[in-house]
Parts: sequence; structure tokens; C-alpha cells
Amino acid sequence: MNLTSLETNADQRLSLQKSVIEYAESFLNGLENRKAYEYDSYGKVAQDSFFDIDEQNHPIEDILPFIGERVDKPGLNPASGGHLGYIPGGGIYESALGDYLAAVSNRYAGVFYASPGAVRMENALIDWAGKLIGYTGRFGGNLTSGGSIANLIAISTAREAKKLKGKDLESTVIYTTQQTHHSLQKAIKLCGLGECILRIIDLDEDYRIIPEKLNAQVLEDKEQGLQPFLVIANAGSTDVGAVDPLNAIASIAEEHQLWFHVDAAYGGFFQLTAQGKEVMSGIEKADSVILDPHKGLFLPYGSGIVLIKNIEHLAAANSYEANYMQDTKMHQDEMSPAELSPELSKHFRGMRMWLPLKLHGIAPFKACLEEKMELAQYFYTKIKAMGFEVGPAPVLSTVIFRYLPKDKEANEFNAAIVKAIHQDGRIFISSTTLNGQFYMRVAVLSFRTHKKEIDLLLGIIQGQL
Repeated sequence: MNLTSLETNADQRLSLQKSVIEYAESFLNGLENRKAYEYDSYGKVAQDSFFDIDEQNHPIEDILPFIGERVDKPGLNPASGGHLGYIPGGGIYESALGDYLAAVSNRYAGVFYASPGAVRMENALIDWAGKLIGYTGRFGGNLTSGGSIANLIAISTAREAKKLKGKDLESTVIYTTQQTHHSLQKAIKLCGLGECILRIIDLDEDYRIIPEKLNAQVLEDKEQGLQPFLVIANAGSTDVGAVDPLNAIASIAEEHQLWFHVDAAYGGFFQLTAQGKEVMSGIEKADSVILDPHKGLFLPYGSGIVLIKNIEHLAAANSYEANYMQDTKMHQDEMSPAELSPELSKHFRGMRMWLPLKLHGIAPFKACLEEKMELAQYFYTKIKAMGFEVGPAPVLSTVIFRYLPKDKEANEFNAAIVKAIHQDGRIFISSTTLNGQFYMRVAVLSFRTHKKEIDLLLGIIQGQL
């Protein structure tokens, strides 16, 4: 079916829907037989000229097979239960339906005046997420495209709240660790804080901030006439899944009037579980927190949240005035996302999160997170019994491990195991380097990952020894 007008009729829409739904069903129904990773898929082929845009129009019957072969097959398959690398999520189907509804209606969720329902929906999600981590009172937040932008908003809010000026930066101190996510380094740079003094605080054997080291460094900096400004902690570091001692850090931040930011992009939604709530005790004391629903709530990529304990700080950091926006002040029952983030034009992200939560309720998400924690512990126990050196016991769902061969260089040997797993393709894991040592890394978070995928990985690893 060739389309010659941008306004399609009902028959054309139904035909397109039928083709797309059939493709999507074929993709999902075939996941069991698809690899998690296509190792030999990166070369460019003649068929790739179809990516180019020209004057010609093409029928959907030509487009979908191309997408299947050249977009949805090469590289890493994030929809696979065999995806155990980085921090997977999976992309639950109901979120796709939410995105469809949001795109078809094309509601503008930036300001309350344009779509009060869309703004109320997104504000309700912020309210739920804030209460989940223990915030009370007038907190605020924003649905972002992911943790990187959420971190950027948090850091810019911290700068505004602490009234930092350019002349102050060379004597201003930020406290991080080797486990701080690189998006925070970017955020510091983008917020004009690159001239600040960056202190890297020592970690304990479980890769967590040592509070005594942090406090001693802050005291030393004060004695030198410097201005401590910001401390960044993890609630689920990307490398190892470490959760810093948040209560102790909060006490230090309060004593020295530091802005306390917690990167909970990976770990935040484990607050739905009893164990997660226990290990993240103190997160509610942070001035800002970020979470990624495309991780712990299994939504598709492009789903982040920033939460600020005092909404006035967030509003002050993002305030704006524009003459052409004056009509939007006529109806202002609730704060608008455009007043609480850098974005004006934005995707109606709320629907992709709200719809699955309303359809399923909270219980299945909690049960799924509990399963992932159990699977990580199961893998940790099994791989340790196979003679591998392991990192910290998982408090969330990430395990690092390596083999120490008697007659071979360890880093090269473990890198060869990772390569063999990738070439096999049924399971995908990632690697990291800690203190100069190469580690294999398993992150269990896809909602499609179950015991059979873990057992398959263990069998593949055993075959490499």
C-alpha cells in the first residue's frame, strides 16, 4: 500500500496497523529462538542503502522486512531474557501501547494549559515515585529521557540552590567516587562546574563510600578555606550494584551543608522490595534522587525520573518567561513539567509508565524485582562454587566475577571467556575493569530473565574452563 497523502483514511490505517502488529507479534513470539547478541552483525551491506531518504515512497511490505533484518537483528537484543549485560530492562509490551496512545493523540504534556490531563498524569507518577523513596512535603520532579538528563537537572538544581557564582568555582568542592556514573561527570561539565575541585573518596572492599574518609576530606577542605558543595552517592552503582551507606552520608551532608545527591537510576525501584528498602535506608534524606523506570520498572528505553526534595529549588533552576507563552498562565492548577525541567517541547512520557502500572498494579513489578535479586544470589553461589573469584555478594542484582588460571594471564583469560559468550550469542554479559583487573559482569534485570537463562550461562561458562 503506497501512501500519497499524510492524512490516511480508516482502511489505510487498519491495513498499516495489521502489518505492524503482525510484525511485532512475530518478533515477540520468536524471542525464544533469537540470540541475545549477534556477534558478527556489524558490517555494512548493500541492503543498507535502504536507510537513505529520497523522493521515493515504499510500501510497508518492503519496510518491515528490512527493519527486521537490518535494525532488529544486528547487535544486542535488549528484549531478550538472555540480556544480562549493562543494566537491562526489557521493555514491557503495555508501555508500547501507552506510547502508541500518546503519539496518536499527540497531547502536549509540557504545560497544564495545553493538556491538564497529561500533566496531572505525569505529576501523579512523580508523586508516587517520590513517596516510594520516602519523600514528604513539597517535593517535585520530572519525567526525563533517562538517568543522564535526570542527573543533569539535579546538578543544575543543586548549583542554583547553593547560589554558586563563577567566581566561586575554583574553591568549590564536589565529592564523588570511582563508582560515580560518567553521566554525572558530563552533568558537572554541562552545568559549568568543570572548574570545581573534584574529590574522589576512597571505597571499602564492597565498593561503597567510606563515610569517615568523606568526613575527613570535608573537614580538611574547610580548614583550607574551600567551600564543600556537593556529595554524590550511589544506590546501585553500574559496575557492581553497590549501595553507599546513605544514612551516614546524609548526616555528613547535613552537618556540613552539602547538597546530597543519590544516583538510584539502577537501584531506585528496588525500594518496592523489603530488601531494597532496607539497603537503601536514608535515601529519603537526599536533596535529589534519580531513578530509571526503563531499568527497575522494565519500561522501554527513554524513561527516567529526577526527584528534588524541595520543589522550590527545582522551579527556581528552571524558571522562564516568554511573551508567546502568556496564555498558559490562565489555567495553572498544577505545576507544569516545562516549569520544572529544561524541556519545553517534550514527548508525553507519562503514558508509557502510567498505563502498565494501572493495568498490572504494583504487585507484579515487586515480584519481578524480588525474582531478579534471587537469581543474582543463585548465580553468585553457583559461580563461586565453580572456583571463580567473586566480588561483593549482590545486594541488588549484579555480580562481578573472574577466573584465576594457574598457567595463563588472568585478564586475557577472562576476556577470552567474554568473547566466547558473545560469539555464542544466546546470552549476553558485559565486563568491567576494577583496580586494573578484568572482571566479567552479570546484571539480572530483564523481566524475561529466569532461572533457565542463568543455568544456560553457567553451562556456557563451564564449557570454557
